[in-house]
Amino acid sequence: MADRRGEVVLVGGGPGDPDLLTVGGLRALRQADVVLYDHLAPLACLEETRPDALLVDVAKIPGGRQVSQEEINRLLVEHARTGAMVVRLKGGDPFVLGRGSEEWLACAEAGVPVRVIPGVSSAIAGPELAGIPLTHRGLSQNFAVVSGHVGPGHPASTVDWDALATGSGTIVVLMGVTNLGAICAGLVERGLAPDTPAAVVANATTPDQQVVRGTVATLPDLAAQAGIRPPALTVIGAVVGLDLASP
Repeated sequence: MADRRGEVVLVGGGPGDPDLLTVGGLRALRQADVVLYDHLAPLACLEETRPDALLVDVAKIPGGRQVSQEEINRLLVEHARTGAMVVRLKGGDPFVLGRGSEEWLACAEAGVPVRVIPGVSSAIAGPELAGIPLTHRGLSQNFAVVSGHVGPGHPASTVDWDALATGSGTIVVLMGVTNLGAICAGLVERGLAPDTPAAVVANATTPDQQVVRGTVATLPDLAAQAGIRPPALTVIGAVVGLDLASP
């Protein structure tokens, strides 16, 4: 492989259901010499890779084995410099709270050709397949997607929680299971009505999908009682009350 120029392809694998991988993403997987994947990627799609492809698990498992972002960046560059076509298979979309832009920059700074194949974001597909449209005429004309890695009041948070609490749009929180109580309480403290409909969608788009519905005030306890664990997303707003999944 050393006689040809390598490249890195950042592939958005979608929210979990293998059927939601794009045609372009599937083509890239079938052509790849090396695939770096994590636990949020649709692992069933790895069956589409060539028998001689090198598959590298770079998962960052909460509370478990961790592969640093710096190490992932190093591996992308190292394999591409051998002349390999390297696919970085990620869950959702690479540029939606997925550190895909960091990987892009690391490759570009190293002089490695890099391109991106967008994926279906769980922020949209998860609520949708749980029967929750993010916008609906007369209820919501906009939505915001935010990280719940840290909650309101945490010095590391750059989210404008005040604007979210007083706005009229739908709120989608990714990576917010651990801080769900703090997030809901923080929104109420900032002006959001406690009876605002809210839901948690765990393992969205997969056969294990689990949906818990309530209000901003009740959702943290309901999610805890249901044993909700990551990966899960939270949807807050009037559209949650539609419940399109019901007949």
